[in-house]
Amino acid sequence: MSTQRRTLVTVIVLLLLLAVIFFISVNSGLVRLTPVETVHTLLGQGTPDARLILFDIRLPRIVIALLVGAGFAVAGAIMQGVSRNALADTGLLGINAGAGLAIVLYVVFGYGKLQYAPVVALPAVAFVGAALAALFVFLLALKDGQLAPVRLVLVGIATGAGISAAMLFFTYRMNAYNYTFVKIWLTGSIWGTNWLYVQAALLWVAVLVPLAVYKGYRINLLTLGDPIATGLGVAVQRERLVLMAVAVGLAGACVAVAGSIGFVGLIAPHLARRLFPADYRLLLPGAALLGAILVLTADTIGRTMAQPVEIPVGVVVAAVGAPYFLYLLIRKP
Repeated sequence: MSTQRRTLVTVIVLLLLLAVIFFISVNSGLVRLTPVETVHTLLGQGTPDARLILFDIRLPRIVIALLVGAGFAVAGAIMQGVSRNALADTGLLGINAGAGLAIVLYVVFGYGKLQYAPVVALPAVAFVGAALAALFVFLLALKDGQLAPVRLVLVGIATGAGISAAMLFFTYRMNAYNYTFVKIWLTGSIWGTNWLYVQAALLWVAVLVPLAVYKGYRINLLTLGDPIATGLGVAVQRERLVLMAVAVGLAGACVAVAGSIGFVGLIAPHLARRLFPADYRLLLPGAALLGAILVLTADTIGRTMAQPVEIPVGVVVAAVGAPYFLYLLIRKP
């Protein structure tokens, strides 16, 4: 089977898998909707209660899960390509934590009540925090003008831990409602989302993911090393900054609407490399698709495994991602 045909078959299989998980997620919850009720409701023929459950509660949550999974996955793939480090991920590098701290500060000092904060402003605020954290980590990780892979991960983990401690300090200044919400949100949760959150995340993901795919060929060249990329006409520093800004923007937007869901940006790109050719123009869409499947599956499991209690999606993903990270760390020479 040719490479193109194999890639096409892989995409079709993943889309079918995503459709199955989507249908299962729509029918999962405390209030069960039969498949017939779901189809009728989607066609505009359902009862008022079914329409409320489907269109106002479940569909926004599902769409957010898809957007966040795709965004984190593409951000992680970009970071791995730009830094030439297979362990790079916005969560492990402290970038997600920086975005989270910016939102916590925004809530503490900008608004007394979280529910009054303009949702569409949250991704921009998170982008600032993520960008500052990324700048700090990359500057400290430089050694003789080059990014040291192991040093990058260690600095990122230490930075993330320090930022998390700062977030914990500022949460004590919140009222009871905000404190409870932020604690759940920081673990990685898409509970309580609505169409405003979808709009806020969609704008960033719909712009930055296609831009990343458009820049896929440049990432291919950057993975060959700076001297070769420069010889092939790539403005290395400029392209690296643009791509890092794209990754930071995606991470910030995803953290703003769903909290810090770690390991998606680590697992999805690695799975994509096993299923797709080594071309970032194909790897990035493949990683986005796999990330969407991973987060939607994790959220569905978290909603149904311990009903009526919900397990945050970040906890479910971490249960898989942490062992996988240790495997990669041990396996890496």
